[in-house]
Amino acid sequence: MTFAEPHLLLLLAIAPVAALFAAWITTRRNRAERAWVARGLAGRLRIGGPPRSPWAIGLLLTLALTGAALALARPRWGESTETVERRGVDVVFVVDTSASMAAGDVAPSRLWLAQSLVRRIAQTLPGSRVALVQAEGVGVVMAPLTVDTAVLDLLLDAVEPGSLPLPGTRLAPALERALALFPEGGEKHRAIVLLSDGEDHGEGLDRVIERLREGGVVVHAVGVGTAHGAPVPDAARPGDFKRDESGQVVVSRLHPETLRQVAEATGGFYLEAARSSADPAPIVGRIARMEGRSLESASVNTLEERFQWPLALAAIAALLLLALSPYRRRAAAEAEP
Repeated sequence: MTFAEPHLLLLLAIAPVAALFAAWITTRRNRAERAWVARGLAGRLRIGGPPRSPWAIGLLLTLALTGAALALARPRWGESTETVERRGVDVVFVVDTSASMAAGDVAPSRLWLAQSLVRRIAQTLPGSRVALVQAEGVGVVMAPLTVDTAVLDLLLDAVEPGSLPLPGTRLAPALERALALFPEGGEKHRAIVLLSDGEDHGEGLDRVIERLREGGVVVHAVGVGTAHGAPVPDAARPGDFKRDESGQVVVSRLHPETLRQVAEATGGFYLEAARSSADPAPIVGRIARMEGRSLESASVNTLEERFQWPLALAAIAALLLLALSPYRRRAAAEAEP
């Protein structure tokens, strides 16, 4: 036998102390009554029956308090076997880390907001598996599907704009890498969250969208940035901005058309994040409503809760203690002089 709350067993020390105190009070009261009235008149003057036994009171009070303390400590014995199944959705985050994601039209930067949204969405999906793909000119798997969201948190801190060998923005390779991460047979449990400013200089996006639809993958797209845009910082020259061939500062703007196309074609939702307070709740709600797949099952042996027995003992003892009242109704024959 074990106890779920063993520290509450200290309450057992209260039972004998309270019982002795109650017995002492009862004994003192009985003595005071005998001293006040003659023994022959006690039966006629007393309202109820004979005085209560201090030993009976002490015993019942001890049983009541002991049963209550044991019930609070929650005794357990006898094993039961349960099959615990964990269900969830497979979600792959595709984060655009091209140089344009360093633009500051969304303070402090587009990439910072994308990282923040990934963390917030992942935290609201307990039990689901998550993965991370970095998108620039190529797609790189940063983390395969895992239930440990802390892994994503660590990897996101290491992501910087323009950190992959092939610069630019090509969404198709990253989406292909994300699609390859899903296991077979989970067509109803797959989702991709694409976070980008929508700039796409590659080809093959239509072909990838068709593959996503065939695989039952729902793509939710988050457009990070604003329509008026902002200059793109030049990593090679801190404090300066990228310039075109004519020397003009390059201004990057949000291009929602591509992101809307991917989301609508796969049955997903498009969310525009134009400020740091953007709320991902619409996407979270749609992922949460997806049919979860069985990701893991295990047999767990647990001890049966047996607090009912000491609780029943405490209740019975308390009722008997209340029943030992000195104020009981006399029979009509005893009441006559």
